[in-house]
Amino acid sequence: MSLKSLLFGRARSLGDDKLFHKISLVAVLAWVGLGADGLSSSCYGPEEAYKALGASTHLSLFVALASVVTITAICASYSQIIELFPAGGGGYLVASKLLSPFLGVVSGSALLIDYVLTITISVAQGGDALFSILPASWLPWNFCFALAGVVGLTMINLRGVKESVMLWMIPFFIFVATHAFAIIYAIATHASGLGDVATATVHEVHTVSASVGVYGLLAVLLKAYSMGAGTYTGIEAVSNGLPILREPRVQTGRRTMVYMGVSLAVTVAGLLLAYLLYAVHPTEGKTLNAVLFEAMTSGWNHRAGFWFVNITLVSEAALLLIAAQTGFLDGPRVLANMAIDRWLPTRFANLSDRFVTHNGMWLMGGAAFAMMWYTHGSVDLLVVLYSINVFITFSLSQLGMVIHWWQERATDPRWLRKLAINGFGFALTFSILVSLTIEKFTEGGWVTLVITGLLIGAAYAIRVHYNGVGVHLRRLDAIVEAAEMETPARAAPDPTPERRARTAVILVNGYNGLGLHTLLHVPRMFGDTFRNYAFIQVGTVDAGNFKGAADIEALRLHTAEQVECYVKWARARGYGAASYHTVGHDLVGEVMRLSGTAAKEFPNHVFFAGQLSFARETRLTRWLHNHTVFVLQRRFFLANLPFVILPIRVTTD
Repeated sequence: MSLKSLLFGRARSLGDDKLFHKISLVAVLAWVGLGADGLSSSCYGPEEAYKALGASTHLSLFVALASVVTITAICASYSQIIELFPAGGGGYLVASKLLSPFLGVVSGSALLIDYVLTITISVAQGGDALFSILPASWLPWNFCFALAGVVGLTMINLRGVKESVMLWMIPFFIFVATHAFAIIYAIATHASGLGDVATATVHEVHTVSASVGVYGLLAVLLKAYSMGAGTYTGIEAVSNGLPILREPRVQTGRRTMVYMGVSLAVTVAGLLLAYLLYAVHPTEGKTLNAVLFEAMTSGWNHRAGFWFVNITLVSEAALLLIAAQTGFLDGPRVLANMAIDRWLPTRFANLSDRFVTHNGMWLMGGAAFAMMWYTHGSVDLLVVLYSINVFITFSLSQLGMVIHWWQERATDPRWLRKLAINGFGFALTFSILVSLTIEKFTEGGWVTLVITGLLIGAAYAIRVHYNGVGVHLRRLDAIVEAAEMETPARAAPDPTPERRARTAVILVNGYNGLGLHTLLHVPRMFGDTFRNYAFIQVGTVDAGNFKGAADIEALRLHTAEQVECYVKWARARGYGAASYHTVGHDLVGEVMRLSGTAAKEFPNHVFFAGQLSFARETRLTRWLHNHTVFVLQRRFFLANLPFVILPIRVTTD
């Protein structure tokens, strides 16, 4: 086994009939992989809200109620998005299709920054939870643990989605079990005092309103509610991750939303109530949950209390690490979708031999590592940077759905109910966005908005470049129409290729102007030297078409049809012709395999490929285009195969 296989796993095969079954997630696994982000927010969201109330802790009951309503509304709204976008309805796609491409880029860019912060804050908070139960002398190692955590998660996710999720199943369900027990235990042991809690809450409402007025009371509640807004992040993950769910995806996605919504609402509301029942207060070096569990077990047998607290906090640390999975599962998917639409470099849509978007994984991991280093793993600072962006996406997605249902009012009899659900979701998410922006802007939230703005600007610059190249390529496509018009009608049978004759083997990528330009250059440069023409085409499997067996088969048929057009063109002009085609994720590897076959069948061969040549070559243009032909050139030379690159000049002005 090679080192690569050891680290990232053996390559998967497109020929495996059960490939999509093996890599897809059932609802329970999706709850672990995609729902962990939302559920893990209960480790810090309720704490931030509770601490924001100061001495008015009984007002946490209103925050708990508002949290349950918000979670229910957002989950119901995203269930409708899942139904409308069964192939994946993440914030980028919803905003792009229902609002405008510009707002789609805003939503996608906001999501990308949010997913980087999801990875960073989850790992950092996981370290805090773990080091809460370790000796204080170990605390300086927390930062190193956080950095190592980001690196480790990046490596695990490069092996594949399902593998990374299966690894975390046991700690995930330990978290669910221990926290469910803690909430039930807290309520059961204080059942007789619940009436007193209600009375004290009413008294506190009167006291606060008398002191600062009704509007002051609302401001206190709104601040606590907004500071706990991190609780709702991650709910959109299921709609983004639909392509990795088991068929039927809509039903699996909606079932996952139910699991996520119920578990999150119960945990958040239960913890806020438990904080109140045990009258916990923040303690230096410990999370509020650690303080709660220690207070809860103070009357237990020492050994039982010790093990319960430690197992519960370790499960929290593990869950927070699992939550970082969402950034690795959905972040690269957003990158791939934006790359397919040419807002980002197309390389982010490429797949590895494990069929994961590996370039996106590396970028998300690298960005999270840089953010962790910059903030030194400070959860307090990361919380300020976090949450704003996800509510930009929430608001745009809900607004797009509201507009959609209004436009469908004449054809959908249930349009009003659906519009009401998304309308309520929009009102909630937009109000949270406004309050978060106001609350966090001067504290450092402006940094998140500036970085998001820079990413949007970069996306537009990249799109302008690709549009310029696209204009030139469309001009080349005029060659296709000319070739079709000039193709002679042949009465004689197609010529049979002579195996020993000089053969030009041309690498093509679809029947287009680029391929024909390369083909026509060969006789112009070499005259009638070549009597045979062979064509090689590989249909590249990327994030855009790797959605199911039917999509792969459609790509295979399309590739065969396209390469046969070249064969028809050559035969119509009296040349012997042959074609070689396949589909795969590894373009270079597949081309070399087919080239070896062609070289054996036509031993007197020369290989040709076209390459775009920019009038103004820069590092940016080199990075935005894959330049695969130069990689192939080295491989061909090593294989002792003659290879000629034909430049195609491009001006993007």
